[in-house]
Amino acid sequence: MHFMTRSARGGPEGSAQAHWVPDTDVYVTEGGLVVKVELAGMRSEDLAITAEENRLRISGDRHDGCRAGKCSFLVMEINYGPFESVLELPAGYDLSHAKAAYVNGFLRIDVPVAQRPSKGTKVPVAEGNTP
Repeated sequence: MHFMTRSARGGPEGSAQAHWVPDTDVYVTEGGLVVKVELAGMRSEDLAITAEENRLRISGDRHDGCRAGKCSFLVMEINYGPFESVLELPAGYDLSHAKAAYVNGFLRIDVPVAQRPSKGTKVPVAEGNTP
């Protein structure tokens, strides 16, 4: 299997806004493929998932409403701001029938085994329990 993860969002030259790629697991189950993305502190409405052919694009913006304007950090490891991650999935999975849920800081996308070729589609994000 070949998986490609990369940051695909570009900003204006000299932009001070940080761009990041969330930690992601991709694994195979009996029913298909699972993509699990760590996105703590976000709301489902701040996420966008699109699929075209075998490419899955996950993007969003984690807002930083908790830091004061003038702080002196001792440790700064949490990423904020816009992100985008693109995964190229192996053949044999149907992104047009993918289901996504955002629960407890994790986005889980279940992609079933393909029954027929898929076209481009938008994947809705549900809030609640993961399957």
